[in-house]
Amino acid sequence: MGIHYDYKSTKSAKLMEKQAKREKKLAERKAKRLAKEGVKKDSDKDNALDASKPITLDFLTNPDKE
Repeated sequence: MGIHYDYKSTKSAKLMEKQAKREKKLAERKAKRLAKEGVKKDSDKDNALDASKPITLDFLTNPDKE
């Protein structure tokens, strides 16, 4: 009878610890992924073309473009 009493009384604490461990692991994975790919995402945003501007020959061939 002592085993069952102990299980029910500590079930919520064990579930909270398990959830905290899971969230910590996910946060570490996300931080690692962002550190690995963070530089690439910034450069992709800068290279996006504006859809409202027409693409001209000068735009394509200008070596001094920003």
